[in-house]
Amino acid sequence: MKPKSIAKVPKQIKGSFHDTESQTNFESTEITINQFKILKERFFNINHWEDYCGKGFAEFKLYDYDGNFVERYPIIGDYIRINIPGPGNFEAEGFDWVEIIDMDQNIDNEFLESYIIICRPSKIPYNKKTSHIAHFYSQEGTSSFIIYRGEKFIKMGIYGRNEYPNLNAGFFDKIRNLFTSFGGMIGISKIQWKRLTDGLMDFI
Repeated sequence: MKPKSIAKVPKQIKGSFHDTESQTNFESTEITINQFKILKERFFNINHWEDYCGKGFAEFKLYDYDGNFVERYPIIGDYIRINIPGPGNFEAEGFDWVEIIDMDQNIDNEFLESYIIICRPSKIPYNKKTSHIAHFYSQEGTSSFIIYRGEKFIKMGIYGRNEYPNLNAGFFDKIRNLFTSFGGMIGISKIQWKRLTDGLMDFI
């Protein structure tokens, strides 16, 4: 099985990957547009992703370049603090961190619209004493979050690329990163991502 080739999503070079998607079809373009507005609001409201996925899911919080918590839509250069189920990063006080390295939108016509947020594992933004990557994957890994609207459907996808263990860490974090990344490689993280795509698109 090969990774999907998707515009703006980084190419897969080495390590593991995943393509996680959820799609809903509608009876009319009007309903599709209205539901996509809801999805777009949820998509950019990162601090509340957990609200749509239930307890036991990873918690996401948005921080600015200086490491200050912010309650707003994300911008390039922001950081996301992630609290995943299970043992956390020791150096980062139990959290994993990613940086938003790119964002884009594509509106071709009245029927086609998409938005993308691309993240990669990062250091702790407010800790200037260490350059260690505070994530179980190395800095070469990326996660691309995309929402699409077609004429009568909407879709959310999360695409992981070049995922392999982060060894740029302290001794205990190296051990934790090896075990956690192995779980991701065998599909455990894909189950979590599927909860996110399904949860954000649950309009009932």
